[in-house]
Amino acid sequence: MAQQKLTESGATGTKAHEMAKKQREISVAEFFSKNRHLLGFDNPRKALMTTIKEAVDNSLDACEEARILPEISVEVIEMAENRFRVIVEDNGPGIVNKQVPKIFAKLLYGSKFHRLKMSRGQQGIGISASVMYGQLTTGKPARITTKIGPKYPAYYCEVHINTAENRPEILKESDVEWNKEHGTRVEIDLSAMYQKGSQSIDAYLKQTAIVNPHATIIYTNPKAEQIIFPRATDRLPAEPKEIKPHPKGVELGMLISMLNSTESRTMQSFLTTDFSRVGAGSAKEILQKAGIIPNFKPNNMSREQAERVINAIDDTKLMNPPTDCVTPIGAEELERGLKKEIKAEFYAATTRPPAVYRGNPFIIEAGIAYGGEQESDRQIRLLRYANRVPLHYQQSACAITQSLVQTNFRSYGLSQSKGALPIGPCTIVIHLGSVWVPFTSESKEAIAHYPEIIKEIKLAIQECGRQLASYVLKKQRLHNEMKKRSHIEKYIPHIGIALKDLLQLSPAQTQGVETDLKGLLEERRGKLTNIEAENKEYDGDLANIGGNAEEELYSDEEQEGGEDNE
Repeated sequence: MAQQKLTESGATGTKAHEMAKKQREISVAEFFSKNRHLLGFDNPRKALMTTIKEAVDNSLDACEEARILPEISVEVIEMAENRFRVIVEDNGPGIVNKQVPKIFAKLLYGSKFHRLKMSRGQQGIGISASVMYGQLTTGKPARITTKIGPKYPAYYCEVHINTAENRPEILKESDVEWNKEHGTRVEIDLSAMYQKGSQSIDAYLKQTAIVNPHATIIYTNPKAEQIIFPRATDRLPAEPKEIKPHPKGVELGMLISMLNSTESRTMQSFLTTDFSRVGAGSAKEILQKAGIIPNFKPNNMSREQAERVINAIDDTKLMNPPTDCVTPIGAEELERGLKKEIKAEFYAATTRPPAVYRGNPFIIEAGIAYGGEQESDRQIRLLRYANRVPLHYQQSACAITQSLVQTNFRSYGLSQSKGALPIGPCTIVIHLGSVWVPFTSESKEAIAHYPEIIKEIKLAIQECGRQLASYVLKKQRLHNEMKKRSHIEKYIPHIGIALKDLLQLSPAQTQGVETDLKGLLEERRGKLTNIEAENKEYDGDLANIGGNAEEELYSDEEQEGGEDNE
């Protein structure tokens, strides 16, 4: 009370008052401008790739949502030392004029954050963060040209971000002529560094082409070299459907927020209409366990009552969420993409049935390309994807990498040290598709270690691994047989000479003996090269390699536990 009287009387000499004057709200744009490493702009080389990645992801998402086969042009021009201009152009549906500044120059603005539907973008940060980085390092605004149809003029504008208030500022805008029916073109100048390698923009676009075989990408690098990644199929991925939250993935705070904003008049209708996979019977069971009458108004729910509802949901058996919100690449299309971009001698791919983590549906796909021109004395090449987007950084911190490290690849014909990726001429692709990918940071570079996700990755790899083991074992068997055959062929003439001396054979008889021996050898070789006979012969071997996928998964885990105990 005394403190209140002092405040009312105008006393402002305390330390608390001085500190209060210095406190102010921080804009999200201002925060990320000082912490741009959180978004993937922590070094010039990575900044260039992140900028292109965000622009290409937006283009692919826009084209697929509009059901247009993507044709994307990526151009990187070196303007000066360590300064580049990135130009990304697509044939998508275009953007309405008034939305252009907000999409490109306002952080946390987008249409995908609040919907449960598989898409590349989620947070509404990516392309606006690239614009902000270009603005911070070169002082130049982003230039956007967009057209929504042949009957509409193209709209051009130059924008930058007011980081103190996280709002766009238009520096210039006009209608322009653009010889294109529809699409969007974005130009960003930024301070960066171009360098080839496994984490370069060249590698990123090549990996993007593998899991997006329906897209054509035309890439012009800073050396004015043009590389075309043609589409391998004219079939667009199935369009994912938006779903409502699943009760098993809802936490107390989220439930309270939903209760306050729902249009449902009763708890019974709230549970059946605002959630997926909750029928009338399940809703009654949940409310009965929570001690709440079905016609109770959601807006009148207290925190204690909401907590009882959460506990009742945990105790009630519910169907898994629908999985039509997630669209896989497909084993056939994934294998086609591997064949298009990687020269190998054996390919295999698989798509696992949909699964769920924290109420969020997800699907795991895996592919293997073995042999060919790949190096055999190095670790395998691991390509990680989330919603068809390559993940280039933080490989060791990713659940995908940990899942492979925990898998026993020696059973599949590859050498492997404990706690490391296998060694061999092999490329492995792992794709996670989900309505909400659990990234470990805002830069979206690694996937969190959820047990459900790790288990599905292991099972997918083991399905491909058994096919690889069949091929590798068959190849080794034939190689050994050919090696033995060459040794026998080498000594057949000597056998003929020995028989001639022992049995007093004529030259014609000696020649006949050698011909008969070669005939027997050819007959044996014919049997070994018969594919059907080989498959039957190796059925028993494959059964010993791992049985079914689930048994192998748990046997691997038990073996690792035994090794740790030793």
